[in-house]
Amino acid sequence: MPQPITLLLKRWRGGDEAAGAELFDAMYRDLRRIAARSMREERSGHTLQPTALVHELYLRMIGNAAVDWQNRAHFLAVAARNLRRILVEHARKRSSQVMRVPIDDAGAPADPADRDVIEVDRGLDELKRVDDRAAAVIELRFFGGLTEAETAVAMGVSESTVKRDWVFGRAWLLDYLRGAANQRPGRDGD
Repeated sequence: MPQPITLLLKRWRGGDEAAGAELFDAMYRDLRRIAARSMREERSGHTLQPTALVHELYLRMIGNAAVDWQNRAHFLAVAARNLRRILVEHARKRSSQVMRVPIDDAGAPADPADRDVIEVDRGLDELKRVDDRAAAVIELRFFGGLTEAETAVAMGVSESTVKRDWVFGRAWLLDYLRGAANQRPGRDGD
């Protein structure tokens, strides 16, 4: 019988490397789902695939045993942060590729314009200056695929706080992205 995620995290933190591998085996389906969601809006034939994204995530996180892991939600929060970094690095390497990023709950772009993951990353950095908690909620929910309840646990706040931060953060980020889209060369008479 597989061990509970929290126990695996505790064993991994204690130096049991096998527990780290077992943890990723246990979490693989969730991580693959999150990666697939992140990649769903990509053009066909994109060089980064969900499986490769999860494998890159594994390579980055397997060295993080010393993190004071709390629970599954905390693990997914760290995974979300790392997924964001991987996607942004990949986009920067392939700067001619535009990665469409869904912003609404249904996973479709809230605005028909493409969302460049680099712009989303910049927008999240700007949002962090305005409201750090709202930026964290967006990162956890979007890049980590956490539910409102999981986000609340990971952040140590109520679900109603997560809902408010999600609404504010998403609206702020969409406004930021619309402004960024309007400033791209080739738009509005450029």
